[in-house]
Amino acid sequence: MGGRGVLILGPSGAGKSSLGLRLIALGGILISDDRVNLTRRDAALWATAPDSIAGLIEARGVGLVRTVSTPGSIDLVVDLGRAETERLPPFRNTSFLAVPLPLVLGPVTDHLCSTICLLLRGGRLAPDMEMLPVTR
Repeated sequence: MGGRGVLILGPSGAGKSSLGLRLIALGGILISDDRVNLTRRDAALWATAPDSIAGLIEARGVGLVRTVSTPGSIDLVVDLGRAETERLPPFRNTSFLAVPLPLVLGPVTDHLCSTICLLLRGGRLAPDMEMLPVTR
């Protein structure tokens, strides 16, 4: 979304592809569905699709759907396999290949897709109300 990428994690059936489809419908571009190749480029995490599944995303109950896909950087991680228990959670982080990334815990809610879009556009307000950017 806007040149920023989201890595969506979670067990089978957690809603990863459904969330991806919603983000694509709002203007996002698919990097990969189901599997992704991750590499480090300088201080950034870079994602590409395996050739065999590039441009394909599963729509449960419909089948595989072809869409535009492109490699891209990862700027936010969403883990649908871990439930957020706090109404106003602390800032969470994770890392892949020693690249620190902001982390949002799932599961999928009615507002999760919209929230991801807003986070990628402008960051998140800190407890002291300063804007914290979601950037590399």
